Amino acid sequence: MKPIIKFSLITFLAIISFFTFSSYTVKNTSHSLTEDTISKYPTMYRSLKVDGVNIAYREAGNPKNPTIVLLHGFPSSSHQYRKVLDQLSDEYHLIAPDYPGFGNSDFPSPDDYTYTFDNLANSIEGLLEKLGLTSYALMIQDYGAPVGFRIATAHPERVTAIINQNGNAYTEGLGPAWGDVRKFWANRNTETEKTLLPVFSLEGLKWQYTHGTRDPETINPDTWHLDYLRLSRPNAHKVNLDLFYDYQNNIKQYSKWQQYLRNNQPPMLIVWGKNDLFFPESGAVAYKKDVKSIDYNIYDTGHFALEEEGDAIISKIRSFMKKIK
Repeated sequence: MKPIIKFSLITFLAIISFFTFSSYTVKNTSHSLTEDTISKYPTMYRSLKVDGVNIAYREAGNPKNPTIVLLHGFPSSSHQYRKVLDQLSDEYHLIAPDYPGFGNSDFPSPDDYTYTFDNLANSIEGLLEKLGLTSYALMIQDYGAPVGFRIATAHPERVTAIINQNGNAYTEGLGPAWGDVRKFWANRNTETEKTLLPVFSLEGLKWQYTHGTRDPETINPDTWHLDYLRLSRPNAHKVNLDLFYDYQNNIKQYSKWQQYLRNNQPPMLIVWGKNDLFFPESGAVAYKKDVKSIDYNIYDTGHFALEEEGDAIISKIRSFMKKIK
């Protein structure tokens, strides 16, 4: 009898353990979509050489699904789209490149690569060509707007939609933070360059991420520390001053981009941080003049709206993309 009792006790304990584990599992099946998606569709860190320059990009999701190309702003990189990559890779194919001189892409000398928005767009367009992408939505933010609109005007038939997070294409969308840059455009010299150098400081970079946010303590400081590390490389200040100076040529393209919008009417999702001193809400409102189909959403946050409003914005992207399938 004793062995039977012993066996029964072990069996009883095993059954209790099983149900305890099962109960725990059931209670924990409410893991966020982000955790499930990360494990099933991990972000891959890849690169391709385009015209001699190694272009790094993050890729997530099944290439058979609709593609979204995520175009970053200054002073960031594809890192700014980490939440989008994590959460949307279950339904979408996501490509987030780093421009030359940004992120993990090559940082060629300004003697070897002319840092203009024309050239940044050519490099990213070359990457998309090498990847064989002929149909995609564009997500644009800050610098992503002049890069993205150059690609869209060159290949309007490829762009299925535009997701716009503080990506400007109108003069009324240029906010008060452009004051010193306008002086720099009018007369580039040692003094006007010196005025802009605080933008590259650790404190200046922190300001770009935290200004206009409801709670700065929710913003991950790794963002501006990572940018500061990259902006501390030799030639980084010169390269970025060159891009600041070239930005005035984007304004000259605004009428062309607006005509593209009127002619092609790409479905547009606006997810805009209204407290952005570079691109205030007036820039978002301006799109209503030219685009008939806009899903319009304004958030009480700053320039990098994804940092504070990531979940809400990503949810909007998901529902918006489902409508345009």
